[in-house]
Amino acid sequence: MASSALSRVTKLRDHVDPPLKSCSLIKVSPEVTEALSLGNAVVALESTIITHGMPYPQNLETAKQVEEIVRQNGAVPATIAILDGVPCVGLSNKELQSLAIMGMKALKTAHRDIAHVVASKKTGATTVSATMFFAAMVGIRIFSTGGIGGVHRHGESTMDISSDLTELGRTPVTVVSAGVKSILDIPRTLEYLETQGVCVAAYRTNEFPAFFTEKSGCKAPTRVDSPEECARLIDTSINLGLRAGILIAVPVPSEHAASGNNVEAAIREALKDAREQNVVGSEETPFLLARVNELTRGTSLGANIALIKNNARFGAQIAVALSQLQK
Repeated sequence: MASSALSRVTKLRDHVDPPLKSCSLIKVSPEVTEALSLGNAVVALESTIITHGMPYPQNLETAKQVEEIVRQNGAVPATIAILDGVPCVGLSNKELQSLAIMGMKALKTAHRDIAHVVASKKTGATTVSATMFFAAMVGIRIFSTGGIGGVHRHGESTMDISSDLTELGRTPVTVVSAGVKSILDIPRTLEYLETQGVCVAAYRTNEFPAFFTEKSGCKAPTRVDSPEECARLIDTSINLGLRAGILIAVPVPSEHAASGNNVEAAIREALKDAREQNVVGSEETPFLLARVNELTRGTSLGANIALIKNNARFGAQIAVALSQLQK
């Protein structure tokens, strides 16, 4: 009986967690390819943080530091971007530098934009949704980022809802983030994630974090207290054949958390500025983050960098725990 049950689980794991797929359109670095083939820990990283999140050379320095943090915690980093029409999983230092210098000239690439950027042989920086898509395609289970997109404020009227949420509902990748950006409507975002069947867990807290700050006023649906507990959650989801992703929300380190009241006041002013300047769609989030950083005199950017590094550390620890569990 035990052998039969094990056989069923093995078949199920093979079905939902296939080996590295070969695709002539995708370039996977030798380091990432080897780690995946051996079942070792790999952490996906997005590239819009590099191109749209902060200026050069701070973006390049942060990208390199984040990759080094992943390595120091026992995993292989796989920064994902589309370079001259080629989706790349795992970038060289030269490719990172080129992308960082290009900055906002790179196309901000969500799931809907992938085919266009590849077909037109352009360079695109992947958002959460596009990064998840490529990570899942090659078999990477863990993805660390800063914060995910969500339902925008007044989204019930504008229908402005990030494709990150839809991607979480259909792509079995675990996203480690600092929750949802506080420029968004957090309660509605959590409701939408529930509708999509996404398991949302906060790390060592009962409250869902709000990106720049540790607290949002919203109760987290569930809680996890260690990388090993996260790994068991992910492994169970894989074995059950659940197709949705998982969101692990990690609060920004308290010593780096910006004052919640100051950030909220800056967000209200930034939103007013965006409406007056008719900034909408994919341009809104970069505009708001830059304006909030300006209004808080750099405090929010410092918190942003701190939480990105913290999430990379924790994501690597989860990836290592999952690798050990599955071996």
